[in-house]
Amino acid sequence: MNKTSQIILIFLFTNLCFAQNGKILSKRLVDITKTPIWKGISQDNELHSNFEHLNNLDFYFITYLSDSVKVRGIIVEPKAKGKYPVVIFNRGGNRSFGRLTIGTLIGYTSKLAEQGYVIIGSNYRENDEFGGTEINDVLNLTETVKEIDKADQNCIGMFGWSIGGMMTYLALQKSEKIKTAIIGNGPTDLFGLISDRPKMESNVIAECVPNYSKKKESELKKRSVIYWADKLDKNSSILILCGTNDKRVNPNQSDKIAQKLTEINYDFELKKYETDHYFTEYKDELNELVINWFDNRLKHKKLH
Repeated sequence: MNKTSQIILIFLFTNLCFAQNGKILSKRLVDITKTPIWKGISQDNELHSNFEHLNNLDFYFITYLSDSVKVRGIIVEPKAKGKYPVVIFNRGGNRSFGRLTIGTLIGYTSKLAEQGYVIIGSNYRENDEFGGTEINDVLNLTETVKEIDKADQNCIGMFGWSIGGMMTYLALQKSEKIKTAIIGNGPTDLFGLISDRPKMESNVIAECVPNYSKKKESELKKRSVIYWADKLDKNSSILILCGTNDKRVNPNQSDKIAQKLTEINYDFELKKYETDHYFTEYKDELNELVINWFDNRLKHKKLH
């Protein structure tokens, strides 16, 4: 094979891989009675009253393509027929810590789904770069939703928690398809994060980010929205949720980005609650906030 033929084959293969970004390779309906969370949400094999809404939802495990890598994810959708707005959920944690599970989506998004939304989330690729190439695994979900019959591909929001909040800021920097977003206790300045939690740098970031020791400053800035807030999609909007007793992400991170967004006249709201990183004492309020925001900024906005 001559050199020209090799170049053509490489070009065709590369384009084929990227043309398939988001393609669903497998999709499996989940029986939630067989999942680890079932015992905590049921008694005598019947759902507790606060979880009866799950009877109206279907859960699916999926595998999809992202940059030719196989990535796992989860879909939640109403059982009723219809075309629904989409919310991409970005999990927190890193590597195997904080993996997206059925339990995660039940806790954070099931009541939203029951109100008429398709939820889709990624577990990111195995080689976690802490906000590096795996951001494509989030962005490519905007292609995945085209294969979901009940999903309105033109009406997409995003919801990120903790490091998932950082991923959401990155998505709003790189995509114009996210109509609005909610970010809960997400870091906005990684220099501040590692100052508050030095082990976060040595045990996580330094291990995940390629060539971290040589490119520390530039790599931290790439992942810190405080340095490029003006690059966020100006047609989108953000609800920032902050737990003032958060021990994992300093609450001042929310204050810093709020000040920056105010300076550039960005469409956002900041809401603070006297609670921890997970909004433990405010779960009901959290569900209400999430539903109201997406109803007003995504679902109903489309109707006008």
